Amino acid sequence: MEDSPDEPAADIDLEPTEEAAPPRKKARSLLTELPFLVLIALVLAVLVKTVAFQAFFIPSESMFDTLQVNDRVLVNKISYRIGQPQRGDVVVFDRTPDTEESLSGALLRNLAESIGLRTPEADLIKRVIGLPGETVEIADNEVLINGIPLAEPYLREVARTSSMDRITIPEDEYFVMGDNRSRSLDSRSFGPVTREEIVGKAFVIIWPTSRWGGL
Repeated sequence: MEDSPDEPAADIDLEPTEEAAPPRKKARSLLTELPFLVLIALVLAVLVKTVAFQAFFIPSESMFDTLQVNDRVLVNKISYRIGQPQRGDVVVFDRTPDTEESLSGALLRNLAESIGLRTPEADLIKRVIGLPGETVEIADNEVLINGIPLAEPYLREVARTSSMDRITIPEDEYFVMGDNRSRSLDSRSFGPVTREEIVGKAFVIIWPTSRWGGL
């Protein structure tokens, strides 16, 4: 049956539609949120650098040929929380007492260190040679561990290692040396490093891209 022409048409409810935000309003919203997003990114970068991983800038020739000046490596800070340093590991360690600094200064320093733009002034990178309780001596251009010559395939054939009398490594300490033996300040000069001083294990070269690879 057709509707009578005098009968009013049924009302149709229409949902109100939201108007698109003007471009200027969106831009203002983004500008308002940007400082907060940057702050979150900075905090996350510092947390990651402090707890898990850190990029490390190579400032000297002490680990040549393995590492070259201006290389950047990634350091795993978690590995030694579940294990112990092993002979042959390339490790970063800190030998400087804690110093006071402002909050803003600490934030900027940690950010620069986390992305490899800066290397902590007191941090050094060397290779673990001797383990706790072992004896180390150097004679006839060879490193002897408990009297047995140490195979070191990572060294250049022309590497020269100056002689050193036998020492016994204390418990919870490690004897470290640079691969570039004639240009490295290491345990031959300042003695073994403690377990607490070791920051983490360098495990990969991340820059330059032409030198990507594991350590």
